[in-house]
Amino acid sequence: MTATDANEKLGPENTMEGVQADNDPRPLSQVFRDLSHSATAPVSFTELEDAFTDRSFAALLTFFAILNLLPLPPGTGIVTGIPLVLVSVQMVMGRDSVWLPAFLRTKSISPERFRQVSDKVVPWLQWLERFIKPRNWPFGRKQGDRWLGAFTTVLGMSVVLPMPLSNWLPALATAIVGIALCERDGRVLFAGLALGVDSIAIGAGC
Repeated sequence: MTATDANEKLGPENTMEGVQADNDPRPLSQVFRDLSHSATAPVSFTELEDAFTDRSFAALLTFFAILNLLPLPPGTGIVTGIPLVLVSVQMVMGRDSVWLPAFLRTKSISPERFRQVSDKVVPWLQWLERFIKPRNWPFGRKQGDRWLGAFTTVLGMSVVLPMPLSNWLPALATAIVGIALCERDGRVLFAGLALGVDSIAIGAGC
């Protein structure tokens, strides 16, 4: 299900402040905390997608973007940036569910390692969630997914490029766009778009 499908089900009230954009009322940071606390076996990307329920596209977009904000070894952006591009392209295609290649879908992380990743990802999500609430969403139905997917595809390509510090700003912009899409926050969305345009301009000038 796309991120906008849940919005359609909510009906006309979806533009009102205080209305949750998803069927699951938990913020993304809480989803990660709950999953990391309950994990007793390796966690796969399929389980992550299931945990994100109706917001799988936006949530995976945010998750993969935040991975690129963490201090990782040089060249890791090529690996963590590819899923970002895959998710974005599928948003443009209007797919109803996220498709990941088998080597990613079946790849799993040990509970201990997932808790370590979660401990680093959750603070970023909590920081972003401080500014988020449903308001001023400019798109109707599925229009937003396609346009935003096209934009984050460009940002994702910037993340994949093996250039020093070239992926930090586009990754941050993608994370902001992703979490704004999760909660239908138009104001935060425009902040993410502005940062994304700046990051593309900076990258083009390198």
